[in-house]
Amino acid sequence: MAIFKGSGVAIVTPMNEDESINYDKLHELVEEQIQAGTDAIIICGTTGESACLTVEEHLETIKACVEMVNHRVPVIAGTGSNCTRDAVYMSKEAETYGVEGLLCVSPYYNKATQKGLIEHYSAISEAVHTPIIVYNVPSRTGCNVLPATVAYLAENTKNIRAIKEASGNLSQIALLKSITRDSIDLYSGNDDQIVPILSVGGIGVISVLANVAPRQTHEICQAWFDGDTALATRRQLDAIDLIESLFCEVNPIPVKTAMNLLGKEVGPLRAPMCEMEEKNLERLKKSMKDYGIL
Repeated sequence: MAIFKGSGVAIVTPMNEDESINYDKLHELVEEQIQAGTDAIIICGTTGESACLTVEEHLETIKACVEMVNHRVPVIAGTGSNCTRDAVYMSKEAETYGVEGLLCVSPYYNKATQKGLIEHYSAISEAVHTPIIVYNVPSRTGCNVLPATVAYLAENTKNIRAIKEASGNLSQIALLKSITRDSIDLYSGNDDQIVPILSVGGIGVISVLANVAPRQTHEICQAWFDGDTALATRRQLDAIDLIESLFCEVNPIPVKTAMNLLGKEVGPLRAPMCEMEEKNLERLKKSMKDYGIL
């Protein structure tokens, strides 16, 4: 059974002006997402500035989110690390909080071999019972989890159940699905490829866009599931300009900026994330206005 189907929001981590985590605001965001039809909450992923959180903050934020959601939709915790021991530790801790899934990015900077990736993910799998989503994002990690590696993990571990594919390589993604079929669930990790990935057997998206357009992102997936592929495609294409603007600087700079423009008051970014360049800020504002959310 899939961890979730549809639109999962890679939710931002709201902060106070002193850069402490704003848990009251996080609760507001969670409620808004659930009311808008979002199908899962992904906490402490890249969009949640996980790389700039202490381990203690990271785990406390996961625990708080689980309590806020209270089983209304699945909560998936980002617990990946470039150190296998750290990934195992955080995954085991998050499991005790009652998360429905673990999102484990491939080891960044170390650039593991495919053999190393198998050993890394196998170690996490052996340490927990919670379903695991492999996160493949080579542009940020410097490491590509190849289809054959995913197929091996699906066949030889008890709980590696899905992959968030953000390689952007549709040929690779199609090959992945062709050799894994129903043994691995496929989620788009790129908002501009939701429909293309659904078309090769994907079951949803782990989305940045959903932070500012939760209902619309859910509707892209739901239209596809309902058999209205023309509507899903139209909704996907309508969002492309906004999606491009949300990635015109490194994530999560634009999306957190967009949320503040919407009055969500999610606070500052932690360094080395910084304020947007003026030309990109103006581009973002225009895209939001054109999309009808500003």
